[in-house]
Amino acid sequence: MEQHLYEAEHHAFRDLCREFLAREAVPHNDEWERAGIVDREIWRKAGAAGLLGTDVDEEYGGGGQKDFRFNAVVVEEIVAAGASGLGFGLHNDVVAPYLTDLTTEEQRKRWLPGFCSGDIVTAIAMSEPGAGSDLAGIRTNAVRDGDGWVLNGQKTFITNGEMADLVVVVAKTDASKGAHGISLFAVETGTPGFTRGRRLEKVGLKANDTAELFFDDCRIPADNLIGQENAGFYHLMANLPRERLGIAVAAVAAAEHILGLTLEYVRTREAFGRPIGKFQHNRFLLAELDTEVTIARTFLNHCIVEQNAGRLSVADAAKAKWWTTELQNKVADRCVQLHGGYGFMMEYPVAKAWLNSRVQTIYGGTTEIMKEIIGRSLGL
Repeated sequence: MEQHLYEAEHHAFRDLCREFLAREAVPHNDEWERAGIVDREIWRKAGAAGLLGTDVDEEYGGGGQKDFRFNAVVVEEIVAAGASGLGFGLHNDVVAPYLTDLTTEEQRKRWLPGFCSGDIVTAIAMSEPGAGSDLAGIRTNAVRDGDGWVLNGQKTFITNGEMADLVVVVAKTDASKGAHGISLFAVETGTPGFTRGRRLEKVGLKANDTAELFFDDCRIPADNLIGQENAGFYHLMANLPRERLGIAVAAVAAAEHILGLTLEYVRTREAFGRPIGKFQHNRFLLAELDTEVTIARTFLNHCIVEQNAGRLSVADAAKAKWWTTELQNKVADRCVQLHGGYGFMMEYPVAKAWLNSRVQTIYGGTTEIMKEIIGRSLGL
């Protein structure tokens, strides 16, 4: 469909991203998937190219563009390039606002230049072995001790976890207050008591490092507290809509990409003497998918406009997240079926896209949690 979301500067930025990924990422994707992690140097190259910290103030080395459309372009082009190992979306869309909006001037000067240059890779650590969507159930805790904090606990499923130089860790600081006794801490590589566990082997997203993190009497300086003590839950709730919007961007981009690949395939693959796209069942199926993807894109673009205006609601972000990720899985599944046996072969991009799609309805809040949020917004 004809889009009216992006302007000339975004199209120019898209060309830059596309050229960068074609040159620096695509030739290495297979190698990174075998290794289970990308080359660290790609982060520094991305920083030099201007792909990191697009909305960070220029004084800290960022792009100075308070416009989520630039973030969306980066994610869309990564999806189109099949460069699933690049955790730039989590870095730019999820972690960035914690470091720009909740930090002191000293903290911004300490972390943001490296954030933008790619010298500091970031992650956020919420999930634990016994607590995923239920933040009130986390057990990692931080206790004030003199001029610092002592952190103990374990995190899992942490994207960029193995490579991260700075991790925003969610921990309980007042157990008596439940979810309202949570704080956020920046834990840096080399901090005594901070160790990484195994690199987790996943069904999809093979090149993206996902790790366990351990904190054993991990002593953190007092000035590594992010935001206000015991206000971590509110900080998280304020930033989760942006995170979910970023996931929706990836979902729609993936659905569009998979559908495009499949349309090319059904025009050339023949059965019983004609292209398989000419069979009425397949035509109707593709018409259905194309319509749903167009509707998803329309709502997504609306949400991006609302995000830029500071009006994106928690409920609308939840709607975007669950609807688009479920659609991504539907499109991937139907397109594998249309490819027949070839759809099950890893040499075909649709097979990899199918595997990579599955987690989208889980992280960032499951579909079920999204529906619960929406239901509550209806007064139910």
